[in-house]
Amino acid sequence: MIECAIMAIIAYLIGSINFSVILSKKMAGFDVREKGSGNAGTTNMLRSVGKKAAAITLICDILKGVIAILIAIGFGKIFKDVNGALLVQVAGVAVILGHTFPIFFKFKGGKGVATSLGVLIMSNWQIGLICLVFALILIILTQMVSVGSIAAAILYPVLTLFIPQNYIVPGNYLIYSIVLAVIIIFNHRENVKRLLNGTENRISFKNTK
Repeated sequence: MIECAIMAIIAYLIGSINFSVILSKKMAGFDVREKGSGNAGTTNMLRSVGKKAAAITLICDILKGVIAILIAIGFGKIFKDVNGALLVQVAGVAVILGHTFPIFFKFKGGKGVATSLGVLIMSNWQIGLICLVFALILIILTQMVSVGSIAAAILYPVLTLFIPQNYIVPGNYLIYSIVLAVIIIFNHRENVKRLLNGTENRISFKNTK
């Protein structure tokens, strides 16, 4: 469907606006992808640039997911013969892929966790909040962001099976949730290797600016 293709392009372009790269260059004078883990995301911003830059990056990346889903909902109202849930799902996948493989930054982006959070909260606020709280608890307990992110990604499809209500657009979201989970886990493949080897980096808020 042409509407889905247009939605995918719009969401992908929104996702491709990588705020960590933009902000690190503006606030610190370097590309965050050249520092730390080399990842263009909130955690590496925290380690390489500081708390303020990381907080702004986090908010902006979440908003990318929110905006993409809002546009999809608007499309669904304009094109009433199109499956609204499908438009939301296309937007969700595309905006995360845009964040991961940004066309504006040589296809080297972040892992999509914050953007996924925006997508999840907009798609189903109840599932989004459960995943967020679950991830935060694991991050606090383990001091490893990757553990919380991967675990929340795995939890998402499970919750989709048991929570059929509160979707912003009613529809079947199981396959969609599995696709998003696979993307997030794939983006953390190096973290998984380090976790298995016992060499995964831990996060500390005490030593950041």
